[in-house]
Amino acid sequence: MSLDEHSALIEQLKPLLMEPDFHELFERLTTEESNSTRFLLKMELNRISSPCTRIIDLRDKSELPCAELIHGKQQHFLDDPAKESFLETVALYRNHYTLGVYEKVIEAHKLRKQKLRDGGHSQDELPFAPYLAQGVVLGSYFNRSEERMNYSIRISVLQPNRTEIQGITVDLSVGGARIRLPLKHNFELDKPIRVKLLELGEEYYYEDLQQGVDYEVVDTQVNNEYCWMRLKRVGGSDALSEMLSNLIRGYKFRYKVDINDVLVAATGLGFERHYLPHLPHLPLYLESIEGKYQITHKLLSRDNQQLQYYFQDEHDVSQLTGMLSDRRLKNLINEPENKDHQLFFCFTFHTQGHIYFYSATLAELKQKDLLALFFSFGASKPSWKVFKLAHHKIDHGKSYKASMLPGDETNYNALTESQLKCFTHVLQLMDLTTDESQQDYLSWGDRCTSKANELKVFGQQKVKSNPIKLLSLQFSERRNEARYSFKTQVKLSQGKLSITASTHDISSKGLQLTLDEATQFDKTAPIHLGFPKLQQISGKVQLSNLSYRLVKTRKKGGIVHLAAVMGHSPHVGVEFINKLIIHNRDKLEKITEANSEKKELADGLKNLLMRHLDSVPYFVEKTPKSAKLSILGVGTHKNVITDIFAASASQSLEYNLESLLKDGRLKTDFIEPIRALKPQDGLEHFEIYLQVSRQSQGQVRVKCIPPNEIGDLNARQHFIHQSNNLGRFMALRIYRGATGKPDLNYIRREMEYIGIHAHHKSKKLEELMWQIIGVGELLDITEEVLLRYPQLHETESIVKADAS
Repeated sequence: MSLDEHSALIEQLKPLLMEPDFHELFERLTTEESNSTRFLLKMELNRISSPCTRIIDLRDKSELPCAELIHGKQQHFLDDPAKESFLETVALYRNHYTLGVYEKVIEAHKLRKQKLRDGGHSQDELPFAPYLAQGVVLGSYFNRSEERMNYSIRISVLQPNRTEIQGITVDLSVGGARIRLPLKHNFELDKPIRVKLLELGEEYYYEDLQQGVDYEVVDTQVNNEYCWMRLKRVGGSDALSEMLSNLIRGYKFRYKVDINDVLVAATGLGFERHYLPHLPHLPLYLESIEGKYQITHKLLSRDNQQLQYYFQDEHDVSQLTGMLSDRRLKNLINEPENKDHQLFFCFTFHTQGHIYFYSATLAELKQKDLLALFFSFGASKPSWKVFKLAHHKIDHGKSYKASMLPGDETNYNALTESQLKCFTHVLQLMDLTTDESQQDYLSWGDRCTSKANELKVFGQQKVKSNPIKLLSLQFSERRNEARYSFKTQVKLSQGKLSITASTHDISSKGLQLTLDEATQFDKTAPIHLGFPKLQQISGKVQLSNLSYRLVKTRKKGGIVHLAAVMGHSPHVGVEFINKLIIHNRDKLEKITEANSEKKELADGLKNLLMRHLDSVPYFVEKTPKSAKLSILGVGTHKNVITDIFAASASQSLEYNLESLLKDGRLKTDFIEPIRALKPQDGLEHFEIYLQVSRQSQGQVRVKCIPPNEIGDLNARQHFIHQSNNLGRFMALRIYRGATGKPDLNYIRREMEYIGIHAHHKSKKLEELMWQIIGVGELLDITEEVLLRYPQLHETESIVKADAS
């Protein structure tokens, strides 16, 4: 018998070595082994669990700096990888330094050195290893309200008309479990499985222990030998629950509490806090009121507020609900596969101090055969916009809370819960407009035979009041004052600089402004403001030459945040705006909230959004030498972007980004631009065209090229035709930006809980959060990009005509 054949059994037994009843546990777990095998296993386990007196000193063996690590009375000198290996392994032996710990650390060090000698990867590793990104699950966290312990017992698992399979539990709680089965188990994972807890059935008599308990499969992970399943109990009696609860309570201090789920949730939430301040899209929340769909709430991030201001009319009333009418929303929801209902095209018309809004969906333009007219006329306007509207239905069967520690209340307060239950869908409004594509849409004019007055049918009916409530995402760094949505003209001057702007939002002591032209102000000198429109209603109060200071700029100087310069005498601007807010509080839309109900509701809305992102967030991590795109934020729902990059990776939750990042593009398109940005600058974006083709043996080949490198209009059209002939064409918009410091306060409770049971894991997660320097997302814009090439649609029309 070779011990290599029983390596999995040895690994399973290691955590039990220091248990007082280890011999009894050993007998149970090895009942099917021969006496000679059991003898050899005991010899090996006794060997690796024996105390070790050898000192590990890597100072002359490692190319990395080594630091002192004192354990007990022994002093070791380890580099960072070896230190991590030491702490992880010593935990298996109840914090005892054993021969097994020594061998594990030395072996891991040798493997790492071997990889360096082989040029960074061993022979059996794939050549694209530098471009591999790991997936971190966002928005879908399996929460439990009870503690679970690492508890290994034999089980058998069955489903109707399926062969019964033997396995073991990895951990166990009253309401769930994690189990390990052979890889080829043949169970249907979307149906309940019945688990017999064999060893408990031998010790305790409960009818459902003998017959088995039904569990729902929540999640699975596999390697080339085993399948691990996370289970939620859906059957069994109250008596069984009480027995399991007593069992866990009795064994709590003898077995390690499992913190895996809390760690998964904390990691996902930590990355969320890097992504959400930069969220470029506007989340909208839909209710069905008396049979009609209506948007009732929207969620603001730091970087998506520009989107909502596009819809403000001359009276500062949002016309967004005029564009997203009940009829259009019903078409969107009733035909989820028809992407023509997801693309919106808009422009505004100004006359005699009034703003008129025009909008159409791609489906409407095709139906009325006014594609060419709307595109060519609308794109000639400075107000031209192209929007994508993503949507998903809310599953109210899931908890609205994103993270719960054992013992936490599973729900928000009753008011928040009842409001969240009212929502039917989450929408995301995405601005796809670019200056370059606006010129492309103008070229539709060559194919236009209609008259401009035919566009009257797309004029929006004016909305006189805005029913949508604003809520802001909650972050650690927030303004002290409440902010109100308010639009008025402002004149700014600093030295020889003079420019006009309009307010986004106001507070008594501060303003957020959009400049008519991006401008770089001197941060050390005051900026003088005048309010020409407000002056007309201010009477004798002079609203000109008011001193403000620059707090920060965004969008490369296009958006500025100003604060009043407070001197010894009262600030006229502060006094006037404060009175304006007080007298119009009922009319002004409040952007920030102070009460806990609204903070809870904002948190719940955020969780509903994160359950099903249309885009794929990514994160850039700082490394000792440079940086790498190391993490993709993934959901539990199918996503065409992650599917493409996962096709050529070997492990689950692993993504091969070689086609996107090779030939120096990681540095030129991601690392260098991100390092040139500041966190307050918001996100930039660029576009990439993809040629996705299937090779022999089911392999996927992906070719990623920026459109300007492909060539002129004809070359790009040829690339699209060629891609569709070989497989499929795709276009991605790639956002990129710099992150600020991590918002660790948001996950402080999770970090503390993890730290109690596995301090090194808590510390490792915190270090990872600090290493993230860049964030962005990959967004599929294929359908919109194809509309920029009228020639493609002309060919399509000819083919349809011939077919008919």
